[in-house]
Amino acid sequence: MAKEVAGQIKLQVKGGAANPAPPIGPALGSKGINIMDFCKQFNAKTQDKAGKILPVIITYYTDKSFDFIVKTPPVAIQLLEASKQKSGSAEPNRKKVAEISWEQVKTIATDKMPDLNCFTVESAMRLVAGTARSMGISVKGDFPQNV
Repeated sequence: MAKEVAGQIKLQVKGGAANPAPPIGPALGSKGINIMDFCKQFNAKTQDKAGKILPVIITYYTDKSFDFIVKTPPVAIQLLEASKQKSGSAEPNRKKVAEISWEQVKTIATDKMPDLNCFTVESAMRLVAGTARSMGISVKGDFPQNV
């Protein structure tokens, strides 16, 4: 018999660094979920991605048990890592802060592909390039034709 889903919680946590302090503790504690159990499982699952911010979707059930899915890091954070910037531009239409290549865009798009609502790498690359544009990061050159 399937368990009855009570709800979902979406958080962004650094890989391998989950602890009961805010934001995790209050979010899970208010739902009656065992905080330390989640932290241990999450840290064990994300040891290889230590320090990267990872979105996690926690599904909790009426019997206080839970499951969680770890997603790939957000595109904005991957773009900041690729361009070696601390943050995006305050005025992205006027002031550009960095420049990346289409190869870097392609690697980010292929990495993020399972979590995106795109069917082709080309459309994922356009989505990543749009995010870069809105952050004040320009992409060098023209869109490659044979991706």
